[in-house]
Amino acid sequence: MLAFHLWLARWALDIVEFVLLLGAVALIFWRNTANGSPTFRKVERCLAQFAQRKNISVLLIGLLPLFLRGILIPVLGIPQPDYHDEFSYLLAADTFAHGRLSNPPHPMWMHFESFHIIQQPTYMSMYPPAEGLVLAAGQRLGHPWIAQLLLDGLMCAALCWMLQGWLPPAWALLGGFLVVLRLGIFSYWVNGYWCGSVIALGGALVLGALPQLKRRVRVRDSIAMAVGLILLANSRPYEGFVLVITVAAALFWSWSAKRPPIRTLLGRLVAPVLLLLVVGAVGTGYYYYRVTGNPFVMTYSVNRGTYARGQYFLWQASRPERVYRHPAMQKFYDDEYRYFEEGRTPKGFFKHLPDKAFTFWKFYLGPFLTIPLLALPYILRDRRMRFPLFASIVFLLGLAVETFFYGHYFAPATGLLYLFLIQGMRHLWTWQWRGKPVGSALVRAIPVLCCAMAILRVTAVIAHAQIEPAYPRGNLERVNIVRSLENLPGQHLILVRYAKDHIPEHDWVYNNADIDASKIAWAWDMGEPDNRELLQYFKTRRVWLIEPDVSPPRLSTLSNTADKQMQNLLLNSSVAASPVN
Repeated sequence: MLAFHLWLARWALDIVEFVLLLGAVALIFWRNTANGSPTFRKVERCLAQFAQRKNISVLLIGLLPLFLRGILIPVLGIPQPDYHDEFSYLLAADTFAHGRLSNPPHPMWMHFESFHIIQQPTYMSMYPPAEGLVLAAGQRLGHPWIAQLLLDGLMCAALCWMLQGWLPPAWALLGGFLVVLRLGIFSYWVNGYWCGSVIALGGALVLGALPQLKRRVRVRDSIAMAVGLILLANSRPYEGFVLVITVAAALFWSWSAKRPPIRTLLGRLVAPVLLLLVVGAVGTGYYYYRVTGNPFVMTYSVNRGTYARGQYFLWQASRPERVYRHPAMQKFYDDEYRYFEEGRTPKGFFKHLPDKAFTFWKFYLGPFLTIPLLALPYILRDRRMRFPLFASIVFLLGLAVETFFYGHYFAPATGLLYLFLIQGMRHLWTWQWRGKPVGSALVRAIPVLCCAMAILRVTAVIAHAQIEPAYPRGNLERVNIVRSLENLPGQHLILVRYAKDHIPEHDWVYNNADIDASKIAWAWDMGEPDNRELLQYFKTRRVWLIEPDVSPPRLSTLSNTADKQMQNLLLNSSVAASPVN
């Protein structure tokens, strides 16, 4: 029964989408409604006229996810962090928000070790700085998620602008609308702190500037491309580089035929791009100098060199065996190492490939957006799609040699994917069956079904029908404990004791940038001898023990000075994972 529930949780949304899709297809063929109603045609004409106002269209697509996700806050809530990566990004955000590039290592750093964070030579997130800077802006505005929401709107707007460079305005507007429905409301990019939107934004700027620069070299498009390059270099540098080399090849190929004046290239492209890239490179180098002590050594390299045995790329040799201070970290990196070693073999590579493909399909496509891929044979013969096809193949080959895969790894090429989808819908539009234009009906059905699915998901959340993980997302039990302790006087130290079967991906030991000044400090329970030095260091704090793997998490006091009545009040208010808004 448990296995069935896990299977259903993984596939429930896709099953619902598939059932809706089958119903729509059956209706199209059974009722012969392929020509579309007059209402449909009237709406399409109005939207086509509106789409001619390209700047207004981009603005509309940018504001739409802000409005929709904003009005859904009472239903979906404000997300809370849960996974390692999110806490790591939030550490960077807290550091930047306080005007620092990194933090000095803590004297008791061994008690505060966390996944995806370095403790030496400084205390900081292991990730490039773009995501942390975005969340820091939100923190300065009142909450990190504010900037994540604004960034979501910028990403959708940039993807619409990018599509306008490749497609007729009406189809670009449709593509932007589908981006909003698929990625802008329910995805983990907006309902979490992974900041995948900043990566997709960088890719959209680069891909959107390409056709503009091929037609006419303008400073504004050069600046857009340079900003996109800087965002990619400081968010997903490897995947961004793989994308950029194909864009550079396309530009040189185009200019070799047209031969624009050298003076134009130097003044409108080379000078602005080079200036911005030099500024970005100096800033990035200085950041890594302050964090790792070397402008050419990334924080990621320090973290992986310290903790990981497995490598990022399959061709790399594994690192020597490590000794870990905490069993949960031992389990995490051992599992990672076994996955890496298995993936390096031909059998393991092809074993992992379907799971990676499913992860991609589930996040970016689902049943509805798989329909445009029926026109793939026509797309492959489409001369206008030669560069997107070439760039996509190179990008996928670049991803294939990576050990791991998550949805945001593909984020730089999000624009390429939607270009394929919309061009597929354009080809699909001309399809006929027994003399009836069923292709146009299928194309019309896709945005309608996406809207219906969005309404269904919101209704399910309101009705508490568990067809997907509950909203708001995140580790709500940890959040409720934090909020309860924040209402108590003094500072607190929480020792985290995991069970032997603890799942390392859900870690509780994460702290703010300035641990000593924090109201609450989270540390590993390392046993009485090792804990003694930490308790002596924080001798003025109230000390608590949390056992997260007990349901609900069990919180108890280790402080002789703690007030029993205060402890009972805390426990009563924190054991239930109530919604957090």
